[in-house]
Amino acid sequence: MTDYDTNHDLLALVDLISCAVKDVIKEYGSVGQSVPALDSVVTGPFDSQETTNLAITKAVRVIEGACAQLCATVAWPAHAMENKAEAGFTGACLRIAADAKISDYLLDKPAGLHVSELSQKCGIESGRLARTLRLLASQHCYREVTPDVFANNRLSMKLVTKDPVSAYLQLTTNEGLKSVAYLYEAFKDPVYGGSYDIDKAPFSRVFGMPLFTWIENTKNEHGEPMTETFAKCMEGLGDINNRGIVAKVFPWSTLPVDTVICDVAGGSGHVSMLLLRQFPQIKAIIQDQPSVVKVAREYWKAKFPKAIEEDRISFEPINFFTESPVPGCDYYYVRQILHDWPDAECLNILGNIRRVMKPSSRLLIHEYICPPQDWTTEHTTVERAPKPLLPNYGFGSSMVYGQDLRMLLTLNAKERSVQDFADLGKQAGLKLIKAYDTGSTGLVELALA
Repeated sequence: MTDYDTNHDLLALVDLISCAVKDVIKEYGSVGQSVPALDSVVTGPFDSQETTNLAITKAVRVIEGACAQLCATVAWPAHAMENKAEAGFTGACLRIAADAKISDYLLDKPAGLHVSELSQKCGIESGRLARTLRLLASQHCYREVTPDVFANNRLSMKLVTKDPVSAYLQLTTNEGLKSVAYLYEAFKDPVYGGSYDIDKAPFSRVFGMPLFTWIENTKNEHGEPMTETFAKCMEGLGDINNRGIVAKVFPWSTLPVDTVICDVAGGSGHVSMLLLRQFPQIKAIIQDQPSVVKVAREYWKAKFPKAIEEDRISFEPINFFTESPVPGCDYYYVRQILHDWPDAECLNILGNIRRVMKPSSRLLIHEYICPPQDWTTEHTTVERAPKPLLPNYGFGSSMVYGQDLRMLLTLNAKERSVQDFADLGKQAGLKLIKAYDTGSTGLVELALA
């Protein structure tokens, strides 16, 4: 590429950033607010799953991709590569801050606390703690008010213990990073390196057992069952990947009265609750393992008892490998289940659902979607990034590729593209109707073939 071409691309990237930022400002302006300041600890108008905004989600994807590509282009290669290599320290520091409950100690302390006081509260030597928080503050997580005095900000509030995102980040930066550290060794291992069995996942090599077995037989550092922690992690992951966006992209409001959604392996039914709150004509059935269904029923009694009183929600146990869900529902919704399993197991799950679908039924698969790698192949309904970005948005899609490697790390599983789901559906007797772009995740609609 000539210097002129590179210069042209740099200016084009700046224009993409400028336009996308204006889109973000416009969306906040539509509700009479400015973009929340980093120093703010108040929840923004689009921070909840009920108010999440698709236009902002897509604009952020462009901004992240364009900013990263701009930096990679103008920086010296050695400088750029060192920044990537040092990224592990960020995760390590996040774990320290989360486990030490720094954000909890800083609640209602707008002027911040000196690191010596934080040290007394959390039991970490003040010099080490200061350097840890300073790295995070330099990346806009926490605010160093004056030297060695730290306060919460918009990002660090996600590390408050009661926030489910904090639970997910703790698992990711603790057991997750420990597994990642030996990923190369697992890839080269003569037993583990060529196997896609779940008990040969890199996580199993490090911890001596498969992930789900570890979850069932382990307690966290506070003595609590890891099953409870993991449930909270999954709620946090839903916040991270914007599960509420599903209410914005699919035409739920047009569905007739008494439309029934079967939330297959739905856990506590967070998405179903979101939909039933917003669309009163919809009913839902939560299906999962008996122990999970028991927890889900109590969750709904506490969070949305009106749905139970109005007979809009019911709960049924299921083993989705050996049983079909409730027959004849209008929609079958599967969120972040198929990415846990290889193709053969996915076909088993899809086949069990297809068996009970009526001609008008639809299957909605809500997963991370691996975006197209070039401008010509992959499914034609999938959005490509605007040039000169990479067609997959580059760093704007880094969460998807990180999650894909996480599935490989923990379960020897994977994330899939729209074409992958179309191919799986075809093998199961289903056809692709439409793919909805929701940012890092996507919604894939299938019907009987």
